[in-house]
Amino acid sequence: MIRAWLTQHGFVFFLTLKRLISTPATSLLSIIVMGIALSLPAGIYVLMENLSSISGQTASSPQMSLFLKLDIKKEDIEGIKQRMEEDSQIVSFQFIPKDAALHQLQQNNGLADISASLVRNPLPDAFIVHTLENAPENLEQLRVAMQSWPEIEHVQFDSAWAERLSALLKLGRFIVLMLTTLLSVAIIAIMFNTIRLQILTKRDEIEISKLIGATDSFIRRPFLYFGAIQGLAGGATAWLIMTLVIRALNEELGTLAQLYDFDLQLQQLSPSDSISLLLFSAWLGWLGARLSVASHLWQIEPR
Repeated sequence: MIRAWLTQHGFVFFLTLKRLISTPATSLLSIIVMGIALSLPAGIYVLMENLSSISGQTASSPQMSLFLKLDIKKEDIEGIKQRMEEDSQIVSFQFIPKDAALHQLQQNNGLADISASLVRNPLPDAFIVHTLENAPENLEQLRVAMQSWPEIEHVQFDSAWAERLSALLKLGRFIVLMLTTLLSVAIIAIMFNTIRLQILTKRDEIEISKLIGATDSFIRRPFLYFGAIQGLAGGATAWLIMTLVIRALNEELGTLAQLYDFDLQLQQLSPSDSISLLLFSAWLGWLGARLSVASHLWQIEPR
């Protein structure tokens, strides 16, 4: 039973491929249009993922500066170290004594004369803290929590970059969602019309099939395969377009990266995302064919 089912579907699959190849110009044009349509939202998605990755390289561990009170004692400093070691949000921290901070200030050519004239060291002891979180709201909660510690005079953290990045990525994902929705509707409409034309072209063949007892599922199966295969080919075309575009961009970015001594390479679509793109495009083609068959096939009856 299963073998007969597989044989039947295999026969329809290869018959559909033959039909697809028999009209190369029309099929290729539809596949290219679908590929271009799918490559737009997929390309923006890849750029957003690369932007997130690049921002992770430049600031993978956000940094906070904790300035301690001037009259702090050594045991209080040890207590702060212990609390930060127990905090799961803190990746690492570095204690900078005020004498080391003053020495570093004296090494600065522009401030050497000023720092040498100081009667006493006005700088406080400090901690440089690297956190695990990148989300602005979590970083702000951590900053407020550490600011409440009695030994801390001030916690300095510039969260503007994180908020801007989060807003930009959120906007990018919204654009991807809107483009994907609109272009998916367009692809379904293209496939709907393509299958409608095929049904009208094969009207006589469908009538004869119904006369000899063919079921509706048997008749619509080649059309569904046609839509799914063409959708899959459109997804593969979109993947190829993105691969070539990103490769070309990387060649241009390589020269720019050398000037700024920065490793800047756009990553291609991941294997899991590539498979998702192909499955999604095949599903769009199948859905367009399914809607078209459901709308037009019932109108054809043997005379």
